[in-house]
Amino acid sequence: MNFLFAWRYFKAKKSTNAINVIAWVSIIAIMGITFAFIVVLSVFNGFEGLVKSLYSSFYPDLRIAAKSGKTIVLTPQQLQKLTAIKGVKAYSLIAEEKTLLINGDIQVPVTLKGVDTSYESVVGVAQKLIRGNFQTGNTEEPALVLGNGVENAVGIESDKYIYPLTVYAFKRGQNIEMADYSQSLAAANINTSGTFLIQQDIDNKYAITNLGFMKMMMGLGSNEYSSCELALHTGFDAEDVQREIQQQLGANYQVETKYEQNQSLYSVMNLEKWAIYGILTLMLIVAAFTMIGSLTMLVLEKQKDIQVLKSMGANNKMVQKIFLSEGLLLAGIGSVTGALLAILFCWAQVKYKLIAIQGGTFLIDYYPVQLVAKDFLLVLLTVSIVAFLASWFPSRRAALQPIELRS
Repeated sequence: MNFLFAWRYFKAKKSTNAINVIAWVSIIAIMGITFAFIVVLSVFNGFEGLVKSLYSSFYPDLRIAAKSGKTIVLTPQQLQKLTAIKGVKAYSLIAEEKTLLINGDIQVPVTLKGVDTSYESVVGVAQKLIRGNFQTGNTEEPALVLGNGVENAVGIESDKYIYPLTVYAFKRGQNIEMADYSQSLAAANINTSGTFLIQQDIDNKYAITNLGFMKMMMGLGSNEYSSCELALHTGFDAEDVQREIQQQLGANYQVETKYEQNQSLYSVMNLEKWAIYGILTLMLIVAAFTMIGSLTMLVLEKQKDIQVLKSMGANNKMVQKIFLSEGLLLAGIGSVTGALLAILFCWAQVKYKLIAIQGGTFLIDYYPVQLVAKDFLLVLLTVSIVAFLASWFPSRRAALQPIELRS
């Protein structure tokens, strides 16, 4: 009944044309904000998904490291128990240290990561090569897979450079000799085999070699490692597996999920999304003032109707609901139209790449979009709340109109 009155008031001809104009302005404003809401959040989701997929190529589902210190001890018996845990697909043992990579007069600080033969089963670095092969060699003849930024800094092309680079690492457990610091360093020559391109922070920092060579450079024991990276079977919850591994290994080990390994990154992305939501909500609140103006003028227009309704027995609550319904109707028309236009635009962006990313330096050449159902629910809920609050005051004014009986 309330929406029936609201619909009739919306369609009915007004004595002042400005009431219709303002009503349509409020609808168009809400439509535009809803469209912007969904499109901007979808583009953000697209970039977020892209960044997460890139980081997923380098960071594992779970990572076991030391609670304190730089190394952990994992015996064959412990590793066997790890593989028996439900959900664990594969693991890779890691030895990692900050080193200095030298090519002639060029010196580049690099985090050198030694990996075993199972590494390709745990993460997808091997699928991100842009040059050469994913070959890490062995302890006697090590090979190096460079991040793209490291390769540029060293000034070579990994698959064409025939001369070995020199790598320096501090010897474990030795103090730095200021008189002759070379006595505190382990040095070796190493050839390059390939280059990976994942994400700038990773590409500028890491190079990958084999586990045996890296353990020799670091002076690690037979069962001593920097970390252990694990891949999980699809469908298993990482936090459930994390708790089981933590219980099995004890308090001296730290088991981290993919989120915890990059907590600052995910926190910043989440904060940015809520900041965007807050800005768009403020724009929606500003747009809602046109609705307040439209409903206020409608209340003035329908004073006689209100008198008639009250004389027929309508109470204040019913009158208020009618004008609240009018506000929600305006918001509903605007938000649904905006949502449908946003879906159409996002589909066109994915299919036809309407808006390109300028510069040509990014991994993709167009803005990615990803529609998420909960974003639609969030936007429609936000619009409904703002429309309800914007409609409250004019509808309350309508409800409090006194009954004036005239003879």
